[in-house]
Order: sequence, then structure tokens, then C-alpha cells
Amino acid sequence: MEIEKILYDIKNLGSTLDLPYFGAASPQEAFDVLRGSEDSVLVDVRTKAEWNFVGVVPGSIQIEWQFFPGGSVNTEFLNQLVSQVEDNKTVFFLCRSGARSHAAALLASSNGYKKAINILEGFEGDKDENGQRGKLGGWRFHGLPWVQG
Repeated sequence: MEIEKILYDIKNLGSTLDLPYFGAASPQEAFDVLRGSEDSVLVDVRTKAEWNFVGVVPGSIQIEWQFFPGGSVNTEFLNQLVSQVEDNKTVFFLCRSGARSHAAALLASSNGYKKAINILEGFEGDKDENGQRGKLGGWRFHGLPWVQG
């Protein structure tokens, strides 16, 4: 699928969901744009513990939104983002299930990133009826590239 068409669909979904930033993408849409456009980057906002024990997407930029343990917010997140990612890039944000990445996309968008995009489903997806992740959706569930941290 053509990159412009995918970005159009991502933006339309963002409008449908009334998001205050550019849009929302499925893991596959994010992967297709990242693979096909040098002007796009993936920022993984999970914790170091998640990167180390759950896995990472090769080539992603890792900036913690919150710290483990305790969940305190990384007050340097925006400074770290600005120092690593130009604001003219298409920036996909990824977390475990889509909540922290939503917050990161909102912050980025509020600070000049015009193409801030949340990856729906996150890296592991939502919990199933047994309270387990990885079976209902997410980057790994869809068979996209990742490596053990």
C-alpha cells in the first residue's frame, strides 16, 4: 500500500476518534510506513524493564514515559524527544497497549510535532479473558519484527 494512502487512513481514524494529534495506526500500518519512509521514526515509550524483559522493535528510539518501579513520570521526556527526533518527522509512539503512547503523542503534538501518531494495540495488546497479553493484538501478535531485549 502506498505510504500517502496509509497516512491518509491514519489521519482519518484520528479524526474519527477525535484525537488532538495527527492520527492512530494499527501496528501493521505503522510498520509499513516505517519501512517505506525515511521520514518516519518509532519511539518506544515503555520502561527499561519492558525493553529488557519483553522485547524491542529493532531501530526504535527508546524514551521512557514513566519509570519502573513506581510509575513516576519522566519529566525529561520532551527534552529527550526533542534531542533525538526532529519535529518534521512522522513519529509513531508505541507502549504496551496504547495508553502511554497516546499521552506521548499528545505531548509531542502540543510541542510542534505535526505528525505524532499513536500505535493502537501497543507492543503486547490488551489482556484476554485470562488476564494475559499478547493474544488479542499488538506488535508482536501481528508477527512484526522484534527482538528480545
